[in-house]
Amino acid sequence: MSVGVLCAVHGSAESIIVQAFERTGGRLSVTRRCADLTELLAAAEAGLGRLAVVSGDLDLLDREAVDLLHRAGVRVVGVGDLSRPWIGERLAALGADLVVMEPHDEDAAGSVVREALAILDAASTSQAAGAPPDDAPVVRPAAGLVVAVWGPTGAPGRTTVAVNVAAELAAAGRRTLLVDADTYGGCVAQVVGMLDEAPGIAAAARAAGQGTLDLVTLARLTPLISPDLRVLSGISRADRWAELPSSSLESVWGVARSLAEWTVIDCGFNLEQDELLSYDTRAPSRNAATLSALEAADVVLVVGSGDPVGVQRLVRGLSELTELGLGGTRIVMVNRVRASVAGAHPGEAVQQALARYAGVTDVHLVPDDRPSLDAALLEARTLREVAPGSPARRALAAVAVQVDSMLAPVARPAVAG
Repeated sequence: MSVGVLCAVHGSAESIIVQAFERTGGRLSVTRRCADLTELLAAAEAGLGRLAVVSGDLDLLDREAVDLLHRAGVRVVGVGDLSRPWIGERLAALGADLVVMEPHDEDAAGSVVREALAILDAASTSQAAGAPPDDAPVVRPAAGLVVAVWGPTGAPGRTTVAVNVAAELAAAGRRTLLVDADTYGGCVAQVVGMLDEAPGIAAAARAAGQGTLDLVTLARLTPLISPDLRVLSGISRADRWAELPSSSLESVWGVARSLAEWTVIDCGFNLEQDELLSYDTRAPSRNAATLSALEAADVVLVVGSGDPVGVQRLVRGLSELTELGLGGTRIVMVNRVRASVAGAHPGEAVQQALARYAGVTDVHLVPDDRPSLDAALLEARTLREVAPGSPARRALAAVAVQVDSMLAPVARPAVAG
């Protein structure tokens, strides 16, 4: 059975490549010669090919376009003048399955065809052997781990937890990156005193989409606010959510793993996956940032509020995470635990409710300490700096200890209490 090939190559190399594919004895057949990216994506979504050959300088080619091709079941071969190293590096960063030198004669084109056949055969063998698909969860590297801080609607204190856990990890000597990925009400920059900071995560996503995000670029976008603690600030307005596509953020998380030992991501509350728009594979996802962070996370801190409504929302949120297959490794936290709203023994009441309705028996309780939290917010500093003896700070430090020990690849000293 012939495999369809979509060709979007510029210049004289196009005819050389097309002729080489047509000489494969029917194994490969060029089904569409595309003039631009729009035509290429339309042909891929129509199922006209399983292999796309694209020029590295194709107008508007970015990581999102390559991701759309992959979702359509199309492998991508990028061709370009590899004597200029940045072209090959960019194609690889965009997610091309194969990067080759642009052919200028029949022999070189034949080599491109052989390499393309090899990646198609490898894909077929992998599927026949029952290997997981490309988008299946993978085992993350030992160094550079990701913590996503998520909680249901109602402001249970996700940002407070993210900022202070990141601060505790950094204080213990871990290279830590704090990321604001809340596309509804991100405020990490304000909480830590970066009032004039531009939205770094949007810039990082743009660079990733163009295949130019590297360690140096991400480091430049993440200023140090204390020793070993960097911050990637969030978008300034909720209507800018479309600037954070999941395909670009996946690259951001990957580079972040190289920049920091721990990447702590403050997520938005919403897990809806825009099912009504899923028929249009090119439509952006409103909650892509949160879903991408949860999928990338090695551990998820699930945060709820210590009142009857907050506990009910937490129970439902845990169920929703399970249904979506997100947050496999979790630490459940209940924030602002206080007797005034949960009874004379608030900790016991919360633990009993979660054990009964969510099957959760290991819960981290964070006592309500409004004076210390208010002081930290007023001064744009962490609890560790403002009120080191605060019971809330001690509880958050204990969470940081557990986070650091449960997935650390080697034995490390505990986070200072």
